[in-house]
Amino acid sequence: MFTRILVANRGEIAVRILRTCRVMGIETVAVYSDADARAPHVTLADQAVRIGGAAPADSYLSQTAILAAARATGAQAVHPGYGFLSENDAFAAACARAGLTFIGPSPDAMAKLGSKTAARRLAEAAGVPVVPGAVPANQSDPALIDAATRVGFPVLLKPSEGGGGIGMKAVHAASDLPAAIAQARREAEAAFGDGTLYVERLVTKPRHVEFQVLGDSRGTVVHLFERECSIQRRHQKVLEETPSTAVTPGLRARMGAAAVALAAAAGYSNAGTVEFLVEGRGDSASFYFLEMNARLQVEHPITEAVTGVDLVRAQIEVAAGGPVPWTQEQLTQRGHAIEVRVCAEDPRQGFLPQAGVLALYREPAMPGVRVDSGVTEGGEVSVHYDSLLAKLVAWGETREAARRRAREALAHYPILGIRTNVPLLMRLLAHHRFVAGDLDTHFLDTEAASLVPPDAPPTADASAVAARVRRGGSDATTAADVAWDPWTSLGGRGV
Repeated sequence: MFTRILVANRGEIAVRILRTCRVMGIETVAVYSDADARAPHVTLADQAVRIGGAAPADSYLSQTAILAAARATGAQAVHPGYGFLSENDAFAAACARAGLTFIGPSPDAMAKLGSKTAARRLAEAAGVPVVPGAVPANQSDPALIDAATRVGFPVLLKPSEGGGGIGMKAVHAASDLPAAIAQARREAEAAFGDGTLYVERLVTKPRHVEFQVLGDSRGTVVHLFERECSIQRRHQKVLEETPSTAVTPGLRARMGAAAVALAAAAGYSNAGTVEFLVEGRGDSASFYFLEMNARLQVEHPITEAVTGVDLVRAQIEVAAGGPVPWTQEQLTQRGHAIEVRVCAEDPRQGFLPQAGVLALYREPAMPGVRVDSGVTEGGEVSVHYDSLLAKLVAWGETREAARRRAREALAHYPILGIRTNVPLLMRLLAHHRFVAGDLDTHFLDTEAASLVPPDAPPTADASAVAARVRRGGSDATTAADVAWDPWTSLGGRGV
């Protein structure tokens, strides 16, 4: 087992990894940018090394700086978390050359899965269902138009590289293709340095269901069941839950087997997630391979909540040469878990990211609720990084119990100084379609009018409210404390 691990990340995921390392008795090294000098992950680690300026390119994306920090501190392994360098096969290879263990898949497996077109071919070879489509070797406009015509409209143009929905274009008519191709290619080249495109049939009302997998160097791969991730905005997830309301035991067995087959075909070791689009519900549903994320996912805590395992610990043990800690038969689900992503953004202004000082920040403490965060009261939310502040996970014996617990926890989660999406999450958890489990990937678009809180006056002096709380006042803010009270606008905490 490793005695010292460097965590090449920041925020809540860095804190999450550091805590598991501490439980395992492993010394830790944090890296930080100038903007994060006083961040929680810096103070939690045994050692901390400054690696550059606030911009990610100068710090968390600097392979040279991170490897130098690992050498200087005597780290034996690097955990990349998610984002930044976590799916960079060149960085994984550089770690190996430096004598460091990369806690993740091999560079070869990562390269196979990093290209969506290569991953699609791998899935087809492994017998995993894929969305009907075409990957034209000729990337000219006429060839792409011909491919789309053969697939049949509506179609989805997708870049071969990258993710996050960048460059994806839904096209419903042949006349719209030339402009869509030009725009998709331009966005893909700008974001990923590769304008290669392919065409898929557009699945009009799909669910997004993913399977957590874990493999080891011995060739063993298991799955840890599914996560429903259909509630997303611009292909970025907002809420996740497990189990999925659309997945029956029969469908779960079929999808789990497909996920394991794909990972095995890639020679995959460590934690990863196989993502699918699902049409329909239950045993008769169809599912199609979407992509595989060769890293730990943001939403991994809900899997931990229903299975009772520590995925980060399993990652470390497998990376150290150990076997997958459980057989497939030993893995079971209990209860239901829901995760909401608490973000520094204003839904009423097009989800504009927010920055500033957290004048008041108090996390709820109640049974069945877990909060993974990377911020503290008085800390500054920077413009340089992702808007995610924390992940709130609620577990219950039933989906309804988990839903009510999540909403109650959000009602006792005061955050002042910046606007957040908490009011939207409260409305989402109370929405009649969510309560019924009637979901698809267009949910937030079609229900936007009822989910985005109405405009209201700006927050009053947050420092005065924070001072009142510190003097012994209630942790829950009220209309008397602030001119705009997010909870009042929701009409109470019912449902």
